[in-house]
Amino acid sequence: MGENWHHNGGVGKSFDDIDDRLAEWLVEQPVFFVATAPLAADGLLNCSPKGNRDEFAVVGPRTVAYLDQTGSGVETIAHVKENGRVVVMFCAFAGPPRIVRLHGVGRHVGRDTPAFKRLASHFNGAAGVGVRSIILVEVNRISDSCGYGVPLMTFDDHRPTMDQWANRKGPAGIRDYWAEKNRRSIDDLEGLDL
Repeated sequence: MGENWHHNGGVGKSFDDIDDRLAEWLVEQPVFFVATAPLAADGLLNCSPKGNRDEFAVVGPRTVAYLDQTGSGVETIAHVKENGRVVVMFCAFAGPPRIVRLHGVGRHVGRDTPAFKRLASHFNGAAGVGVRSIILVEVNRISDSCGYGVPLMTFDDHRPTMDQWANRKGPAGIRDYWAEKNRRSIDDLEGLDL
């Protein structure tokens, strides 16, 4: 991993930036996880799995982004709009064991904004009908750990269901769904502003 890492004790390391080798490893992983939380002490934390079909990109040495697909909830968007705190976690289910966490400050980039159009160029045309935004993360901590407890699993394929569902609804139907399901979080924080 080059010389840009620091020991945290044990087998974990932290890195100054996302170098080419780490970037390559991150974008090759078929799944990653995103965790956020509201500021309220009794607010509900959120952790979401994300399929990676060219939907994650390293934008800079300390900046990453991912395509935010339409979902029945809007927790990540609501939490980053409220406080920005986010962690993106990758783990190796094949090959050498490894977990990488990217802690940072997230920002919601809406589908209809010029920033979305600029950032979408990082995703090889993967911004289909169901993509409601891009989550852009300014990373302030990059760390890895052993991953010895992560099981070895075989990756078969990505599910086509999200794209099929979104294409059946079409652009207008997707926006209606956002208006119905994605305006407020489960803790009643602001979600999509339509």
